[in-house]
Amino acid sequence: MPELPEVETVRRGLSPVMEGARIVRADIRRDGLRWPFPDRMADRLTGARVLRLARRSKYLLADLDTGETLITHLGMSGRMLISGHALGKFHHDHPAPEKHDHVVLDMENGARVTFNDPRRFGAMDLCDTAGLDAHKLIRVLGPEPLGNAFDEPYLMDALKRRNSPIKTALLDQGIIAGLGNIYVCEVLFRAGIHPTRKAARLSSTRAAGLVPIIRDVLGEAIESGGSSLNDYRQADGELGYFQHNFRVYGREGQPCVTQGCTGKIRRITQSGRSTFYCAQCQR
Repeated sequence: MPELPEVETVRRGLSPVMEGARIVRADIRRDGLRWPFPDRMADRLTGARVLRLARRSKYLLADLDTGETLITHLGMSGRMLISGHALGKFHHDHPAPEKHDHVVLDMENGARVTFNDPRRFGAMDLCDTAGLDAHKLIRVLGPEPLGNAFDEPYLMDALKRRNSPIKTALLDQGIIAGLGNIYVCEVLFRAGIHPTRKAARLSSTRAAGLVPIIRDVLGEAIESGGSSLNDYRQADGELGYFQHNFRVYGREGQPCVTQGCTGKIRRITQSGRSTFYCAQCQR
């Protein structure tokens, strides 16, 4: 499932195409994906201008001049694809819709944005922009890890009340919004923290030290264009390449990259998800 860096990469790819542009036609090609689409979705989108394209956790947020916000979650295999965009100019040649092209938005600038989702675990919804923070998908989220509300005192306080393993705590979207399995493994490796260690038993120093590491790992991934694992693609259809920089994720049995360490990367399962770590470097 795309994590925060992947979604931010898609947002950045879509921004020059969608922000400031009007949706001249919305083609809704099925009744819903993971959940039913909102009532009159095509009518509510057609004619609306996109004022701002933002991100909250793993959700894309398109604020419209109609006073509504289009919420999009990519699910496991969702892709936002752009056609009609070449060398910074738009034209009107678009490929015929494919089987899994479920929502097609034609923009007034000639670009077409298509939500393609073979597994149909993605989602789209519309809500009043003024009430976005109270939406059922948004209100449960913790602070953004790259935002000002996420700092050392906040994380220290959040973790000291959690008796779960540190990896489980960091995956809790109510603690940190958008941090997922891939990057939690990378964060814990850089921090030298064993993934099964109880969150509440971390010292204040080690808990506080996670904040800059989380920011660094996510920042590097965003600049590299996301991880490109499985079905993920950037908005322009190109693969990301941060997976080449993974130090532990997906490297079971391979040598640890830490200089002087003779250990190998291990894999265990936590809450149904694979965890990769070095037993020598992480305590």
